[in-house]
Amino acid sequence: MPPLPLSSPSLPTATDPDADVLSVQQELLRLLARQGRRVPLPVGLSAFVIALAASDALGWAVPLAWLALVLGVLLLRWWMLGRLPAWHQQSMAHRLRWAVALSGLNGLVFAASFAFTPWLIDHARMLQTILLLGLCAGSVATTAGYRPVFLAFLLPITLANSMAWALHAHRSSAAGLEWALAGLILAFAWILAGLARDAYKVFADSVLIRQQQVRSNEHLRQALQRAETANRAKTRFFASASHDLRQPLHALSLLGAALQMRPLEAASQKIVGQMNQALESLGSQMDALLDISKLDAQVLALKETSFGLAPWLARLVQEFGPPAQRKGLSLTLDCPPEAQVLSDPVLLERVVRNLLDNAIKYTATGGVRLHVRAAGLGGEPRWELAVIDSGQGIAPAEQSRVFEEFYQVGNPERDRAQGLGLGLSIVSRLVDLLDAQLRLESEPGCGSVFTLSLAAAPQQAVEAPAPTDAREHRLAGLRVLVLDDEQSVREAMQALLSAHGCEVRLAATTRGAMLDSLAAPPDLLLADLRLRNGDDGIAAVQSLRSALPDLPALLVSGDTAPERLRQAQAAGLTLLHKPVAAEALLEAMERLLVRRYPTLSTLDA
Repeated sequence: MPPLPLSSPSLPTATDPDADVLSVQQELLRLLARQGRRVPLPVGLSAFVIALAASDALGWAVPLAWLALVLGVLLLRWWMLGRLPAWHQQSMAHRLRWAVALSGLNGLVFAASFAFTPWLIDHARMLQTILLLGLCAGSVATTAGYRPVFLAFLLPITLANSMAWALHAHRSSAAGLEWALAGLILAFAWILAGLARDAYKVFADSVLIRQQQVRSNEHLRQALQRAETANRAKTRFFASASHDLRQPLHALSLLGAALQMRPLEAASQKIVGQMNQALESLGSQMDALLDISKLDAQVLALKETSFGLAPWLARLVQEFGPPAQRKGLSLTLDCPPEAQVLSDPVLLERVVRNLLDNAIKYTATGGVRLHVRAAGLGGEPRWELAVIDSGQGIAPAEQSRVFEEFYQVGNPERDRAQGLGLGLSIVSRLVDLLDAQLRLESEPGCGSVFTLSLAAAPQQAVEAPAPTDAREHRLAGLRVLVLDDEQSVREAMQALLSAHGCEVRLAATTRGAMLDSLAAPPDLLLADLRLRNGDDGIAAVQSLRSALPDLPALLVSGDTAPERLRQAQAAGLTLLHKPVAAEALLEAMERLLVRRYPTLSTLDA
């Protein structure tokens, strides 16, 4: 067997030459098996034409015997070549010798047809030569040019063919022509041998490239699998860590709100206020992580409405005014009263809040300005909302990176006062969800301009979102069942809700909640999403509703895993995330009860 080419200028280096040689040989056997099933028909037809041409001079007996021998060899090759790829009990060298022997037998049988040539007329001899040389040319492809198999078929036919023409030359009037044909047949065989060598090289290279590609794909698949496994582990870790951190933070938040309602001396009130402010800051950072989880889980539903920008932005300016004043910054709003947009006010507020928070955070002197102007994009009316600051600015090389998660400009020490570096990442993803456009213009030392392009709304559809702090909570006498596996959270909920006049019952398990609700049916259920021992709040709500149909229920959870968020959304339950601010909890309870009991006297405006 000739040396196998293992590499070429375009071929990756094989990692295991022996394995690659074996893979090429195995693929060769499969190719020979396929071709062994395909060639009997065209080759048999060629043999039939030769037998038919010989029958005119010799009668049918000898040509038919030869034709039967040809067909027998073709059937033997068909059977044996089909078995060789799976004949693993034999060595590869032994199987290749079988392939060579079968090819040689086939060549000898066809070469035997030249015994007819002394009795054939010139046209029949030419037809015979053309057909057999055509079969030799076709065998370059059917054998992939593998020289032992190819030459075993080629040599008997071409040598016998050349000798037949040479021996007939002395009896022919055109002896020179027949000698020339004999020489041309040998030259044709030499050319075919060269083509076969090149064909086999291409075949071997293609097999090795395919093997390398398979290995590369397998490595990529394993790498992807490891990355997905690591990502799932990271998600589980962050979900568990988030849940465990949010539980005590939630309890502290509720206890702080309950403590602030008590009559305290001025110094104690100040301490409570500072404590609540620190808890609010920590809760805000946890909410940034929650926003990422919601975006990953794709549970943020877009609720577009038309509203006026001027009153909506005025409320935000009023809210961010005190922190700007504490830094000695001015915060101004320049918005035409007719500015109206079509967007989701809740998600858009999250975007603008992040932009305002960043602008104030990274501006030391000067001020921050909100500027709104009319614009058009391809004839479509739009409004551009720009947040302009006089801060430190962003270098061109960092402008694309500021939208990456956890990346912060000028905060290598990871100062917690500057947040987590998630604000602009959330902004970027929310802008895509809102189908808006965000543009950044900034120079170091000259401040930054973040510009949002928003779809304009029809003039008649103006309705500013209602301020969230205008509701009055009147929940006195409301029976609330709190289901949570953390005792500190249950007691904190009880302290807060009792301070608002609610009658609070506590349960740690679904079974305990069922027994309690049968004894004293609640008006509202507050359930933790993830309970102990495989229990969960969704199943608890379903169990309680089997006894108390349409029982209003809120899920409260510290779990931010994307699959948990999707489960809550699929169940159609409102999900609040720990730590829940007291105001947000009471508002959610009120909204739920208004929908369930529209005529409830304690909730009438």
